[in-house]
Amino acid sequence: MGTRQEISELPPDADLARADSLAREIFAEIANKWALLIIEFVGQRTMRFGELRDAIGGISHKMLTQNLRMLEHNGLITRTVHATVPPRVEYTLTEAGQALRTVVDGMCDWTQRFLPHIEAARRDG
Repeated sequence: MGTRQEISELPPDADLARADSLAREIFAEIANKWALLIIEFVGQRTMRFGELRDAIGGISHKMLTQNLRMLEHNGLITRTVHATVPPRVEYTLTEAGQALRTVVDGMCDWTQRFLPHIEAARRDG
């Protein structure tokens, strides 16, 4: 990734195109039920792996691990390893993760507000 100076030298259209491309990539990755549930639960408080698995219910160890890695890779959660025996690992949302959670909560609010309209359209369509 380029430095700030290199990025600022790019034409504004290049920044917009790169942001649009990255947005599509990230949304494709997080648009699954597990990632959104992880964001919701970890957004409530810092959680350990086992707590998160129990809170979500129905998620396999492998799927939780894959989603946590993806969310960490995209800068949405922070993984903290504490040097204890056995090691204790905790997950928290980053500032970007909290902002995304706000957007997701807004989408849920929108769904509740327009639920009768959506159900009628689906019934009539």
